[in-house]
Amino acid sequence: MEELFAPPVYEWKRLSPKFRSMRQLTSIVVPPVLLTIPAVIVGVASGRWWISGLIWAAAAVIAIVRLAFVGRSWRSWGYVEREDDLYITHGVMFRSLIAVPYGRMQLVEVESGPLERAFGLATVTLKTASPETGARIPGLSPEEATRLRDRLTELGEAHASGL
Repeated sequence: MEELFAPPVYEWKRLSPKFRSMRQLTSIVVPPVLLTIPAVIVGVASGRWWISGLIWAAAAVIAIVRLAFVGRSWRSWGYVEREDDLYITHGVMFRSLIAVPYGRMQLVEVESGPLERAFGLATVTLKTASPETGARIPGLSPEEATRLRDRLTELGEAHASGL
């Protein structure tokens, strides 16, 4: 089954370790922050503060479970630049392999939100002619994102001109 997700004779390029650190931070911070308001509202509205405690416990369990899977998720991401297409794979439970032919790419976009910038990361997004298809590679260093953007744009133009 593993050969289904690995192109022959190519080595996967992996995401920056900073992406794993960013995901670990968000796994610890986001669940408690999101569940604080419901916990307070339930505690105040019902007068039963133990229910708020249960919500906080649920937030802790969610954070621990997410934290346990961050490393596996990070290791599952990879991409390979081949002669005619780009392969992207990711997923732990639900594996995904996307092959994007260079000639079908219409747009290569680099994005970096505030949290990504704080960690020195960027995301490359590929758009194709079909609205249902496209691909993204998160967790790249700005240098790698720039290199990949320029290379994919160049290869996309070269392959599209041959149509």
